[in-house]
Amino acid sequence: MSNLISCVSWVKRGVSAHQPSKYVLDEKELERVSALARIELEDARIEIERAHNAAKSMGKGAEGAEADDADEDGDEDAWVDEEDASMEVDVGVQPELPAKGDDLAQYKLDEYDEDDVKEDGMGPFSNIKGLTFYRDDQDDPYITLKDDAEDDERSELEVLLTDNLLVAAKTEDDVSQLEIYIYDESQDNLYVHHDLMLPNFPLCLEWLDFPPTSSEMQSDTQPKFGNYIAVGTLDPEIEIWSLDVMESMYPDMILGRPDKTAAHVPVPAGTGKKKRKKTKHRPSSDAYHVDAVLGLSWNRTHRHMLASASADRTVKLWDLSRPIVDGEGAIRSFGVHKDKVQAVQWNEKEPTVLLSGSYDRTI
Repeated sequence: MSNLISCVSWVKRGVSAHQPSKYVLDEKELERVSALARIELEDARIEIERAHNAAKSMGKGAEGAEADDADEDGDEDAWVDEEDASMEVDVGVQPELPAKGDDLAQYKLDEYDEDDVKEDGMGPFSNIKGLTFYRDDQDDPYITLKDDAEDDERSELEVLLTDNLLVAAKTEDDVSQLEIYIYDESQDNLYVHHDLMLPNFPLCLEWLDFPPTSSEMQSDTQPKFGNYIAVGTLDPEIEIWSLDVMESMYPDMILGRPDKTAAHVPVPAGTGKKKRKKTKHRPSSDAYHVDAVLGLSWNRTHRHMLASASADRTVKLWDLSRPIVDGEGAIRSFGVHKDKVQAVQWNEKEPTVLLSGSYDRTI
């Protein structure tokens, strides 16, 4: 896959934290991460099992050049290890030894130990005993300007109210990530402030300031505003990340049911000898998407509402103010289109009106 930026999004000026915090793995976060890791491990096990079964079915139907050559396995003695062959030498051949009285005689190595020992103070390192080594520069009395690494790092990561932020979804060498850029208008400088790793190829981004509520993050002091980005990828799940947290390992909220959806588990298409059958559409669900998320739109009036468009031909509404628990998901699902839904957008003047566009050429 070529290196590219698949989608971008602006961040509202002045809403970012002045000093972004670093990811902290406490007990609650560890419990949440462990639950997500168990789901990923189960998906990996299913993927390996399907690939193993597909390999068996392909081997049984192979013929000619594609079939396994059993005769080659049985004739192992005919193969010679190149490394072992290179180690064989002729016993009768003796290496040529240098003749006595060679050119090293001019260095008088036999008289090397008979040289007079130099007096103290004559060598370049004769005064090394008087030197004092300080493991930390803070303890050295001769260093008056003390370097504070924490202050330097804090100043580098500082986000000013006048800074312009944008988010870009970048894929390079099959690795996808979110890059948070800062544009310094005074110096005409655009640089990456920090980045976040993504599980799959990103297709759409949507910035929002509503803090999502998950079952692990419920508290009485829930903030009313924040700095978040919703990401739609080739996976059926929607991930919501905090842009004020650095080195984060997992998103703050996942909209969907990764334990029920196996869309990212590949299904073998065949051995290549026969024509491939037309891919069947996955059975849709009213609670979650079952295919890639192609479009996202955040309602700026009803800030807890998020709309999503998917390749499963549906448009879904999500309530970010309530936690996602078992058996629950999207609060509304629309299946009016007959093909993949590419785009979705709320009306800014009429916040209850939603616009969608599909591959079936309808709006």
